Amino acid sequence: MNTTAATNADAAADARHLQTAAADHSGHPADNDSTIRTASHLAHSASGLLEHPRGARPGLPGDRSEFSFEQHSRLESCAQGKGHDGARYGRTGIIHTPHGDIRTPAFVPVATQSAMKGVLPETMKDLGAQCLLSNAFHLFERPGEEVLDEAGGLARFMNWDGPTFTDSGGFQVLSLGAGFKKTLAMDVTDMKNDDVIAEGKERLAFVDEDGVTFKSPLNGSRHRFSAEISMGIQHKLGADIMFAFDELTTLMNTRGYQEHSVERTFRWARRCVEEHRRLTHERVGKPYQALYGVVQGANYEDLRRRAAREIASLDFDGVGIGGAIEKRLIGDTCAWICDEMPENRPRHVLGIAEVDDIFACVENGGDTFDCVSPARCGRNGAIFTRHGRYNIKRAANKHDFNPLEEGCECYTCTHYTRAYVDHLLRAHEMNGATLATIHNEHFFVKLLDDIRASIDAGYFEELRDETLAHYYENGLMK
Repeated sequence: MNTTAATNADAAADARHLQTAAADHSGHPADNDSTIRTASHLAHSASGLLEHPRGARPGLPGDRSEFSFEQHSRLESCAQGKGHDGARYGRTGIIHTPHGDIRTPAFVPVATQSAMKGVLPETMKDLGAQCLLSNAFHLFERPGEEVLDEAGGLARFMNWDGPTFTDSGGFQVLSLGAGFKKTLAMDVTDMKNDDVIAEGKERLAFVDEDGVTFKSPLNGSRHRFSAEISMGIQHKLGADIMFAFDELTTLMNTRGYQEHSVERTFRWARRCVEEHRRLTHERVGKPYQALYGVVQGANYEDLRRRAAREIASLDFDGVGIGGAIEKRLIGDTCAWICDEMPENRPRHVLGIAEVDDIFACVENGGDTFDCVSPARCGRNGAIFTRHGRYNIKRAANKHDFNPLEEGCECYTCTHYTRAYVDHLLRAHEMNGATLATIHNEHFFVKLLDDIRASIDAGYFEELRDETLAHYYENGLMK
């Protein structure tokens, strides 16, 4: 059956279901003309998944079978493989969600507050983005999860016709508690402190066994997050994929604290699964929302493996690879976790957007990746290209009428020049941030598209080696 026929068949089945429901409610068959109109409407809206997500049935819980992972190609084991017996867990596949499919590996741009800063959802779709991730904590702060629930969920609220993710709010345990933004590449030699605070920061979040109490960075008001509260917020936000509430530690926390944190995150994970199950059955008529457990454990192999086994023992739909990770261990960490996880669950690596890190994570099992870096760097003038990252606001670009990157097919590069984008950013014109963000997001979306094609066609190693050689030939920043 072709796609159009399948879509119309699904719509007709939905119409029959509504006709039966109407007959059951009134005691009489539904009006034929009304049924025909309903079938016509569903056939139309089924082509626009925003209006009719798969697996949503009136009066029934979301159909879990509408979320699944389908694995295609897999990298072969080799002597350099970091997994058991030289296993390399890199693969291609499809994540099927109620709002559409995600072909993996894939980059997930971050629309923090249900918006890409300065870029419309339609433009994100045009540049190749398959899905977007929003921040549950920030949407809780404003406009509030009730608003998104009333609007019909995150995708409809921001007019995004595709799958969506939300995080759990667990990152705020770190960013508000310890004040650090990014810990991946930190050198923590001889630095161990369970009460560490970033320089010039105030501790705004406090962790206890039940959850986290924090002060709002917006207005100083006090709030409380727990496993149950996070699940309640994320269910109302309505993303296709959401994450269990976890504690994100810093690399400077002691081994003892990391052990307690892993145990606490597992206890929170069990509560998330229970609350997710309850809300799924209670909130009828909604599409099923997949829940990923998050594996913590910092740099410790035994803790990462233990955490992975514990998360694997629970009824999660996928896994998030999170936490503070030293750059040198990022591939190893993914492999440790994949050794302990079932292969039918998709794996999301949280907060990664360096080219070498992405290759390392893909090779060792990462399926999807999110990070704010492409947009944030773009707004500040840092442009990602195949030959490295450079600062568009260098004096040399003032008279450069070439595209941001030669050969790039993004909207910015096919319409505008370096000189123009440099001018806009220097003049603080909003268009400058928009054009730089479009290019940077396209760069990472295309990079993952190319990696996916290379795994399917059997030339991953060649693409990796060639890409990294060109990208780092002039250092980290020009």
